[in-house]
Amino acid sequence: MPPGKTAPGSDYIHPPELQEIPIPKSYSDLPFTQIKVTNVPESSKEVTRVVLVTLYRPNKYNAFTPTMMRELEHAYTLFDIDDRVKCIVQTGYGKMFCAGADLDTGFVGAEEAVRDHRDGGGRVTMAINRCRKPTIGAVQGSAVGIGITMTLPMNIRIAYADAKIGFVFARRGLVMEAASSFFLPKLIGTSKALHLCTTGATYPAKHPLLNTLFSEVLPKPEDVLPRALEIADEVVKNCSGVSTYLMKELMYRGPDNAESTHLLDSRIVYELFSSKDNKEGVAAFLEKRPVNFQGTMKDDAPAAYPWWDPVSTGNRPVNLGYQYKPKL
Repeated sequence: MPPGKTAPGSDYIHPPELQEIPIPKSYSDLPFTQIKVTNVPESSKEVTRVVLVTLYRPNKYNAFTPTMMRELEHAYTLFDIDDRVKCIVQTGYGKMFCAGADLDTGFVGAEEAVRDHRDGGGRVTMAINRCRKPTIGAVQGSAVGIGITMTLPMNIRIAYADAKIGFVFARRGLVMEAASSFFLPKLIGTSKALHLCTTGATYPAKHPLLNTLFSEVLPKPEDVLPRALEIADEVVKNCSGVSTYLMKELMYRGPDNAESTHLLDSRIVYELFSSKDNKEGVAAFLEKRPVNFQGTMKDDAPAAYPWWDPVSTGNRPVNLGYQYKPKL
């Protein structure tokens, strides 16, 4: 769909891919139709440090559509440049996290040159992966296909123990999407990833094949979101956003040997010795008070960043300030 056009059945105007976009005074101002973005707590009049993203298609088990793709992509693009937001928690509405792609819509191919196509699930995972704020997945119900692969670039995943989890691509005549062939083996190991994808079967989140995918599995679905929010609160109160982001990048984009890794992290940690967040972290510890980290990757990234050759799959817009114009 061309930028700035309206999706079928929706009055949401998708923003064009601009290098400069405004961010909203309130995320409730955004006319999303298949996701909800709320403050934590929701009653807050100001955008909170933790924001909650809820996949919201009540009558469709939150199945993934092109509209949901664009809304998630846009939301995470905004979170990335919004200094008010420090952490994101994502969950699903109702009993299911996400049923995967909406099969009523079907899979459409041959409408554009193969080299020009960007997988819809991949566009979401790239937006989450590009976002310099940590994301916590609160998987309170079953998640299959893109429903689970969209969680792989998140920092933390908490799940209901009996939620059904399925990498079902072989059973649909497809292959792994959303960059999951990169993320999944790194998170759980190649052997388990091959088993899950070769069988295409669903397993409960507590199954041994999935025991390293989720940080915690809880016995009741209603406990999942509160626990994810509790972790998010701990992160924003105690941790530097710059440090958190750089450590995730070091894990995914580090060198392939110990010696080169030593040279890289030596350079980065040495630069951070003089950073505002390091000074604040040390001072807060010595003064026995809560920290107040103010650093951002936009203003305080070390000179060594990025230490890899970046591959562009989408733009990172510039923050134009707290405003929003629905029809661009």
